[in-house]
Amino acid sequence: MMMTDRDSHRLDRKLDSLSGRLPSWLSWFFDAIRNPRARIIRIPLGILLVIGGFLGFLPVLGFWMVPLGLIFLAQDFPRLRRPIRHAIYWVERRWQKYRRGRSRP
Repeated sequence: MMMTDRDSHRLDRKLDSLSGRLPSWLSWFFDAIRNPRARIIRIPLGILLVIGGFLGFLPVLGFWMVPLGLIFLAQDFPRLRRPIRHAIYWVERRWQKYRRGRSRP
């Protein structure tokens, strides 16, 4: 599967959209870590989040760490961009469907 600049652009657009929905302090961190100059921090952080996520059964650590780590790693590894983008869209669609279902009387 060939990755293109279009994959990178689409993922960036989606992450920008998600960042806009975060609280300002978290959005600032998320945007700072996505900065191209933060690669030296982003890759080890992404790896640690994925590893820590697999230990999610322990207190403090959680399975939420795996997707966040993969999002950070997708910034630097083109093969992850398309699957991560598709996963984000899938989760958003499921969440919207769930929310619509809950709002009905």
